[in-house]
Amino acid sequence: MPSSQALLGFAVASFLLIVIPGPSVLFSIARSLSMGRRGGLVTVLGNTMGQVPLIVAVAIGVGAVVAQSVVLFTVVKLIGAAYLIYLGVQAIRHRNAGSDPGTPAVETSMPLRTVFWQGFVVGVTNPKSIVFFLAVLPQFVDYRAGAVPLQMLILGAVFIAIAMVSDSAWVALAGTARDWFARSPRRLRAMRASGGTLMIGLGAALALAGNKS
Repeated sequence: MPSSQALLGFAVASFLLIVIPGPSVLFSIARSLSMGRRGGLVTVLGNTMGQVPLIVAVAIGVGAVVAQSVVLFTVVKLIGAAYLIYLGVQAIRHRNAGSDPGTPAVETSMPLRTVFWQGFVVGVTNPKSIVFFLAVLPQFVDYRAGAVPLQMLILGAVFIAIAMVSDSAWVALAGTARDWFARSPRRLRAMRASGGTLMIGLGAALALAGNKS
């Protein structure tokens, strides 16, 4: 079990990383803008759960293999970037769904299970999280206390809890802004297109970003 001091220190480090919008936050905001608050919150849940395999991989040592291999790290990064671009294109293509005059605006016609798994894929391929877990998480482990994998899992759970709360707050704000746009079919279409464009831009930026070094 990590000491209370280590838990507090890691919580602060995690908060500083999470509160600054990165790929996961921007993706969740974009989904909230294009699909509504419910779609955004389910995306946050899936995205956050996507961090779990990364934490487990770091705890058992597999994460280090990926991070130290330029080829594997680049493959993971490009998969995540391509998926973001694909989702952005889909959001733009379907921007007119449910926005005809006289038709009640719907948050999303996509099954929530699909929304969850899309968020999961983006979360598990987020290179920012891979690097953070490998570079920062081990520094808060008390190796003399033993049970190192368990300590890492506990610290990872702290990260997930903070990420869930912070990302949900961002999504709630974006959903509030979307509610105003949803009063006009034209504004709603523009908002959905903006969310799709944000995802495409985020995917392109992620693909073009240099490798960790």
